Amino acid sequence: MTQSERTREEQRLTGVSRDRREGRRDAGRPPAGDNGTLGMKIQDLSAFYGGFKAVTDVSMDIRANKVTALIGPSGCGKSTYIRCLNRMHEVIPGARAEGSVTLGDQDIYAKGSDPVVIRRRVGMVFQKPNPFSKSIYENVAWGARINGFRGDVDELVERSLRQAALWDEVKDRLKESGYGLSGGQQQRLCIARTLAVEPEVILMDEPASALDPVSTQKIEDTMAELKKSYTVVIVTHNMQQAARISDYTGFFYIVNMGDPGRLWEFDETEKIFSNPERKETEDYVTGRFG
Repeated sequence: MTQSERTREEQRLTGVSRDRREGRRDAGRPPAGDNGTLGMKIQDLSAFYGGFKAVTDVSMDIRANKVTALIGPSGCGKSTYIRCLNRMHEVIPGARAEGSVTLGDQDIYAKGSDPVVIRRRVGMVFQKPNPFSKSIYENVAWGARINGFRGDVDELVERSLRQAALWDEVKDRLKESGYGLSGGQQQRLCIARTLAVEPEVILMDEPASALDPVSTQKIEDTMAELKKSYTVVIVTHNMQQAARISDYTGFFYIVNMGDPGRLWEFDETEKIFSNPERKETEDYVTGRFG
């Protein structure tokens, strides 16, 4: 098969030619008439592990003060993609990203961009809670201190714990180890630690996947409050969770085994779950595969 034949075949499989013929908007662009403020703009982002391309050509507009959920089958690149949004991906030896990710007026991959500063502006909460081996108080205060915070640390700790819906449960235990908290409390402590450095965007990679239903509900309630002040992006395999908490949903998909993951469809969450444009999206959200 020649290069041009391969290109045409890829276009056929991904629906690119059909979409262009029908005038379908870019999968990563929000609906017409959406005038929300832009939180991040991603253009032609691809991610690699050495010579392996894990994610290809993702373009997406992430709206500020909204929750954007990323869904899709395991192995389709969701976690890799989200780690590219604050340059955590490149921490892995041999990993790299290509394309642009704009935060405000700054392309975080532009020459001269400081990854440490970017990770302060775009915080990350991981799947497994990872509190420091410090007191609850110091878990929250430590990151702010090393980033040069000079204000009232007591007030910062209380505010961050309140935003993470944890203050009432730990206000009399601040000197105790963070390891003494339950799994759900530890995850909210990690959220408070992220908030303490005052990011603009909060990334969450399956933050409730290992938690019980009560703790999961508290995490979801926390996200609903956080979007009032922050832009939130969450990876989840829980379709009900995505439908409950997010304003926008992006569906990632792999056409053939061994291919890179790609953004297959992106829209308002209500439309993705009630009337998606693509059959693969409908099959996934209705549980027919994945």
